[in-house]
Amino acid sequence: MSKYRKVEQFEEEPISEIKSLYTTMLKRIGEDPARDGLVKTPERAAKAIQFLTHGYDMDPAKVLKSAMFEEPYSEMVIVKDIEVYSLCEHHLLPFFGKAHVAYIPNGHIVGLSKIPRVVDIFARRLQVQERLTHEILNCIDETLKPMGCAIVIEAAHMCMMMRGVQKQNSKTTTSAFTGQFNKVETRNEFLQLISSDLS
Repeated sequence: MSKYRKVEQFEEEPISEIKSLYTTMLKRIGEDPARDGLVKTPERAAKAIQFLTHGYDMDPAKVLKSAMFEEPYSEMVIVKDIEVYSLCEHHLLPFFGKAHVAYIPNGHIVGLSKIPRVVDIFARRLQVQERLTHEILNCIDETLKPMGCAIVIEAAHMCMMMRGVQKQNSKTTTSAFTGQFNKVETRNEFLQLISSDLS
């Protein structure tokens, strides 16, 4: 028997309120919330939206500070292909893709798992991709104070794929850079490394 269990915990009051709203929504679109397949849907949906937006309750800078270490390493550090799942604030539909994050240490490095955690914290809020890109960059830049920071996010947006223009193969790329990454040669090295398969 496994000694490890992952337990989700939700506060009852907000779940109850959101559940009621989903019940009303089902009625408004012409469904019967009492039918067999939908009886538990409002509660499931309430818990899902709470999970998908739990980034509001977390401090990304605190996450980074919890694993900062003095280290003289001063070359580029890249964490690439970080899965991104977020909700578009305009339609509450998902957008998803990958983030590539780099920084050049200036006396401190950070535990590598903390960078994807920072990405997740900002992604688990209602977002637009442009703001998400800058929030991740600014948090890492202001907390670690590196010689430079870079990020590229490529994502597909369900609000473009399922509705509106319905372009299923479209993707959106956003990027932001600080410090040394504003130099063409450093930026090009970063872009080449995230595009290459080194395995």
